[in-house]
Amino acid sequence: MEHIAVYPGSFDPITYGHLDIIRRASSLFDKVIIAVLINESKTPLFSIDERVKMLEEVVKDIPNTEVMAFKGLTVDFVKSVGAQVMVRGLRAVSDFEYELQMSHTNKTLAPELDTVFFTTNLEYGYVSSSLIKEIAKLGGDISKMVPPYIEEKVKEKFK
Repeated sequence: MEHIAVYPGSFDPITYGHLDIIRRASSLFDKVIIAVLINESKTPLFSIDERVKMLEEVVKDIPNTEVMAFKGLTVDFVKSVGAQVMVRGLRAVSDFEYELQMSHTNKTLAPELDTVFFTTNLEYGYVSSSLIKEIAKLGGDISKMVPPYIEEKVKEKFK
């Protein structure tokens, strides 16, 4: 049986912290699907197509990954791709409270699925997509937080 994990998120934009979790998850699972959420109640910086393309570019060197967009309940998507596990990242205690609540909710909705938590690499513990957008919007340096390709795309958005 192939062990498939899904790493869901908005990835607007993807950060080195996200990539760290993807790499680590890919070493534990046969396949990691990076699931980009289409959330119509939010206004992302990048369109769903842009986010998928950007993710595909930065994970192309990780052979057992796949990028897919999805809409609706995460547990429904996870089941639809035959995965058994959701991957989530934890940066701080505040993340833990939210993620634990989501994990319990998901377990209620889909008892057959599990959530695996990765604590962030200390180097990226402060990095978030919203922080990156704020820094870039104000003309700051985001080169230590995102890959060069992503930095270029973010800067283009704020020109």
